[in-house]
Order: sequence, then structure tokens, then C-alpha cells
Amino acid sequence: MNPGSIALIALAVGLVIGVGLSAIIAWARRSRVTNSKATSAEVPHGAAEVLDGMDDAACVVDASGLVLATSPAAARYGIAVGAGLENGEFRELVRVVRASGIATTETVRLSRSAVSLDPRLVSARASVLGGRLVLLILRDITEQERLEQVRRDFVANTSHELKTPVGAVILLAEAIESAADDPDQVRDFAARISAEAIRLGQLTRRIMSLSRLQASDGVTETEPVSIDEVVAASIEAHAVQAESAGVELIRGGDRRAFVRGDAQILIEAVGNLIANAIAYSPAGSRVGAGVKIDGETVEIAISDQGIGIDEADRERIFERFYRADDARSRRTGGTGLGLSIVKHATQRHGGEVRLWSRPGRGSTFTIVLPRIDGPAGQDEKKAKKKNKKKKHARKGSATAEDARVRNGENA
Repeated sequence: MNPGSIALIALAVGLVIGVGLSAIIAWARRSRVTNSKATSAEVPHGAAEVLDGMDDAACVVDASGLVLATSPAAARYGIAVGAGLENGEFRELVRVVRASGIATTETVRLSRSAVSLDPRLVSARASVLGGRLVLLILRDITEQERLEQVRRDFVANTSHELKTPVGAVILLAEAIESAADDPDQVRDFAARISAEAIRLGQLTRRIMSLSRLQASDGVTETEPVSIDEVVAASIEAHAVQAESAGVELIRGGDRRAFVRGDAQILIEAVGNLIANAIAYSPAGSRVGAGVKIDGETVEIAISDQGIGIDEADRERIFERFYRADDARSRRTGGTGLGLSIVKHATQRHGGEVRLWSRPGRGSTFTIVLPRIDGPAGQDEKKAKKKNKKKKHARKGSATAEDARVRNGENA
């Protein structure tokens, strides 16, 4: 073999060895980077900025369970940087996801949080972030669950309540057909059908009112509302009911109070309280409607001398279709929606409803609303009207005096 061939062979072998060494070095370098990332306990670049912009509570947890980074909302659940996860279910979720490498979502019910003692329902999702880190995202779904439960209860209760009058109408119609030859029975059944139809119409109207109140977060069209007019309209609307029940309606308290809102909604709310007070009061008693201006609020109190409400029922009295005295409510035609409408109407006006009651002594429902000053020009109009009356009085006096003078001259 000549020297030239030997040189070529040596060059080829060297080239192969060089390429192989380069490949080994590159592979080792990549492996080192990969292993470094897999074993790194540092938060990836940009993750902290993403967490800062999140509305949900979120945190990054390392292999030892230590929190490395959090979103601002994480403080609601007592999660802080440099501390471990206090909740055992969160810790278990992070451990399972780290072991499996598969993102998992679970629903966790918390007995309390850092800012609330009320039970909270949280959707917790954990996913792997790098080799040793886990990203935990918490979303409060308490309100979502509550609304879903309200929807189910509302549909179930509404269906039940509608079946009662509808079934009664069907049965009474069949009874009329069977008693077609007996005019007295026909008239009796027809009157009962009319009563059931009225109850059905009242129930439908109240369901629609309640749905309208719950359809938005607040009253959309507002204007200054005179509480004097609200109370007067509510009393007038139930005067016949009070007279039939032998109950006296009394109006008292402060005058010229104004709030901002929808007059018709407030009239319905106060009217519901008056109607309930009359229905649960004995004949010969009184139902009072009083207004009190207390600083920046207006209080509308409806008091009765009726049967009162047991303490066990007071927490649920504002629920839809709930009746403290079910038998009496059905006998008086109650729908179980009146107080629920009062609560939602008051809340939509930025206020609250308070209840005082003693069994055997009566109840007082108080609507508390934010007060506003009277409409601009209201006082001026009243002052002008008063001055006009004074001018007419003075003019009448002058005319009478002139007549006396003329009569004296003629004499």
C-alpha cells in the first residue's frame, strides 16, 4: 500500500472519529440541558408574569410541596410564596399529577377560606410544568352551583305549584259536567273554578315578576321615587282586602322621603308586605305602614298584630314557595312568592329587608333603601303653590274689605 492510500484511509478514519465525537458531545450537552430542566426548581421564564395577570387563584408548586409563585387571587385561599399548601386535598392532587404526568381536575369543597367562613366550592386543576413543578389553578364555582340549584328548585317548585290549581280546575270541570242537572252545584263548582283560576293567574304574574327581577343585576330605568306615593298606592290597592278581613290600615312616620328606583317595583314589594300582614292578622287588629328617615337611608316598616313567625322559619321565610304556615297560606290563596319578590326588589334597589317577629305578638318587615334628596324644583313648586294660595286669600280679603267700604258709602 502506497503512502497516498494510507493517508486517505487515515483521513477518513479521523473524519469518522471527529464526527462521532461531535455527535457525542452534542448529545451530552442536550441531555444535560434536558436533565437540568427536568430537575430545575425554578419557575420558567414568563410564568410569573402570566400568573400576575390571572383572575383565578393559581400557584406553582415544587417537588417538596413548596409554593414558588402565585397569582394575586391565591391569597383568598391562604396560599403564599415560600409556604406549603395547607389544604390536604390540594396536596394530594398535586402529588397524583406529578406522579402520573397527566393533568387532572377535581372539585373540592372548602369549609372556609382566608376571606370567608362560608363553605366554598372550588374547581382545582393541576398540570405538570416542567419536570418537577406543578401548576395548580383554583376557580370558585360556588355561585355557579348555587344558581344551578336555584334553577332546579325553581323549576321543580313551579311545576308542583302549577299542577295544584290546574288539577283542581280539571276536576271541577268534570264535576260540573256530572252535575249539569243541578244548578246549585254548578254555581258552586263554577265559583270554585273561578277562585282557582284567579290563584293560577296570581301565581303566573308573580313568577313573571320574580323572573324579571332576577333577569338583571339591577334596576335599569331609575328615577326619583316618592316613598309617600309608594306607601299610599300600596295601602289603597289593599284597602278592600283589609276591609273584608276587618283589619284597620294605618299610615304614619316621616314624610317627603325619596329614593332612586322603579316606583312600580317598590309599590309591588310594599304591597306584598301589606297583603301578608292582612292575611295573617286577626279581625279587629291593625296593620301599620311607617316611614322613617335615618340619615342616608329610608326605612319602610310594615307591622302587624298577627300570629308571628317562629325563629326556625325566619332563615327561610324569603325563599321561593316557602310557607311558614302552609295550610293557612293555601287557605288565604298565598303563592309563597311574595316575600321572595320583596327581597329581590329591595336588593335591586341597593337595600335590604329586616325582620322582627314574636309568635303571638306579630311581625315587622322593614325595607331599608338608600335615600336621595327630593327632585330639583319639588320644593319650589310647593312653595309657589303655597304662595299662590296666600295671594288668593289676601285678594279675597281685600275684595271683601272693598265691598264693605262700598256698602258703607252707599249707606
